[in-house]
Formats: sequence, structure tokens, C-alpha cells
Amino acid sequence: MILRDPMHPPAQQDCTNPLWPCAMTGAVACLAGFENLAVIVHGSSGCYFYPASLVGAPIYGTFLVENEIIFGTEERLAEVIDEVADRYEHIAVVTTCVPAILGEDLAGVADEHDLLLVDSPGFLGTLEAGYHAALERIRPTVDEGRQGINIDGVSLIDPLHRGNMLEARRLLTMAGAEIGTTFCCDRFEAAYRAAPFTIGTNPDLASGVGEWYGSLLGLDAVAETFERLTDACESLDPAPVYREIASAEERIAKACDKYLRRFEPPRVAVCGGGAYAVFVAETLERHLDADIACICSRNHTPPSRFRVEETVDFIRIADRLRACEPDLVIGSSYERSVLPNIPFVPLTPPVRGRVHLRARALAGVEGTLELLDEVLNACMDGKQRRI
Repeated sequence: MILRDPMHPPAQQDCTNPLWPCAMTGAVACLAGFENLAVIVHGSSGCYFYPASLVGAPIYGTFLVENEIIFGTEERLAEVIDEVADRYEHIAVVTTCVPAILGEDLAGVADEHDLLLVDSPGFLGTLEAGYHAALERIRPTVDEGRQGINIDGVSLIDPLHRGNMLEARRLLTMAGAEIGTTFCCDRFEAAYRAAPFTIGTNPDLASGVGEWYGSLLGLDAVAETFERLTDACESLDPAPVYREIASAEERIAKACDKYLRRFEPPRVAVCGGGAYAVFVAETLERHLDADIACICSRNHTPPSRFRVEETVDFIRIADRLRACEPDLVIGSSYERSVLPNIPFVPLTPPVRGRVHLRARALAGVEGTLELLDEVLNACMDGKQRRI
């Protein structure tokens, strides 16, 4: 037997610390976005507090302890359901690893209390797997007679979700469109009367509900999406959106040219969800001639012209960041901790040690403007600190 001294650990240890939430957390993030749906995490206190710290919405837990794990958890689950039943129209229960490993059959509890049972233990996969598992269990339906356009890819776990949602609604309203269902930040009943058309703010979390008409990540994507929507919905007037895109492009060109007259293009490391990370890289390369030193994606990323490494291993990401020597780091508090003296822009959870009261966006016209605001200010602050 090899004895290890906890006060003097080895200099290098294997590390599989996943930086991306598990499937259970993804399912909770999906369900917690529905206003009149109680979400119960059926598991230990740790399984409750982790998603609770990220979604920013009320959720409930069974807080299972040893006796319940040994003798059965159904009674404890029924107690919590009874506690919340009179406050919500609908109840969802998300199972965690312990009940799943025990193989408990909770169908009887689900039938008795008429609840939505989502089997999404952490070992099912990452956030996206759980998010889609919850949507599959909800089984949203499209009302072909409903007017409007759904907004997709909105997850409470995303620190940019509120700004993305508001920006999507603003652009649709500007074009004269009605708002359909927002997945997933709406009333629960809205999931069963979705509109036929859908646009997205984060393609990584596309619901598959309705006919997909495009993403709002980037000015070109916004223009292309509204062009397709106009072909399908003759009542839309995209001219105000196009004018706003043109105005934004002019302001971006002026600000970026001014920066590049004073400073060299930044060398950037981007870490986060695949769709967001690639969009950020494309935007900074296009407008700031940035050198994209590395992209580390938390999830599966479709092919792009950038070299993207998919990893949730903190040691691997830390090694990549140190090796590429960036001028700017874009990611989460994990990446910031690796290079604390390098200018930083938050993109993905967790984001600790910062106050975020306003709605920050990445999607739409305002999202691109905000991204470049953050990047330019972070880079200029970093240059000034070095002087």
C-alpha cells in the first residue's frame, strides 16, 4: 500500500475535474426556466446546491441521507412533493446518480402525484445531454395556427441568458414579429403551444422545436436569419434590423481602428461552450485582427476553420493557456485563476468575484457590441497597467 501525505501531495496528479456541469444540472437548468413548475432535485445535498448556485432560480431538494439510501427514498420524495404541491401548478423531479444507481422505480410516485419525472443522473453526460433529456421528457408541441417566432437556446445556467433573451425579443419586435415560446424561460404551458418558426441564441442548446430559421450569434447571422424569416413570414419588415446592423458595423469599425492605431492586435485564448467560443474567435479575428492562440471547448463543436480542443480537464486547459501566452483570456473563473494578471472577459460559468446585475448579451446586435466593448476595455486596461 502506498501511503500519501495529505499535507504534501504529489506535484502532478491525474485530474478529471470537469469544468462543465453534468447532465443532472443541465436538466435542472432547463426545467427551472419554466415559471410555474416546481423542480425537485432527488439526491444528496451536494446534488442540490451545485445547480442551485448556478441557475439563480428557486429549486427544491430531497437531501437524501444514509438511512433513506439504504431503506428507500420514495417516502422522502413524497414528503417534499407534498410540501410544494400547493404552491405550483406543475412539479418536476430530476433524479441524480444515487437513485439511478440504486435502480429505484419511482413511476408509482410519479403517477400518484402527477409529476414530470426526468431521469438525468450526472453520469448520463454533460449539461447539454441533461438539457435535451428534460426537453424530451416535456415533449413540447407546435401549434401550427399560432403566430409568432420561438426563441431558442435560453438556459438559466448561462450568465448571458437574460440579455440574449431580451435582445432576441427586441429584434423580433423591431421587425414586427410576435414572440412565440422561449425555450426555456417561459410559462410551462407555453411549451405545448410553440410557434412553427424558431430562431436561436445558443445553437449548443437548440431544442429542435419548430422549424429552425437560424442563429443570432453575430451580425451576419442576424441578417441571414431575418432574411430567411422574411421569406417565410411576409408580414415581417426587417429593414429596421438591417439599419441597426449597419450602424453597429460602423461603430465597431471606428472603435477597432482606433484601438489598432495604438496597439498591436491581441493574442487571445477562448474557453467555453463550442458555439460561443467559435463565435467569439470569429468576431475578434474579423474586427480586431486578433491572433486566436487557442480555443478550448467544453462540449462537442461542429467543424470550423479554427483548431478547437474539446476538453473539461482543468490541468489540460491550464497547460494550454500557459503555453500559448495570451494577451487576453475569455472564459470562466477557472481560466482566470490560471492567468490572474492577464486581462479577462467572462463568457461561461462559473463567474465568481464579479457583480452582474444588468442583462449582458452575446447574441444579436447588442451582443456583438457588448463583446467588443468588454474586449477593448479589458485590453486597454491591461496595456495601461503595464505602462
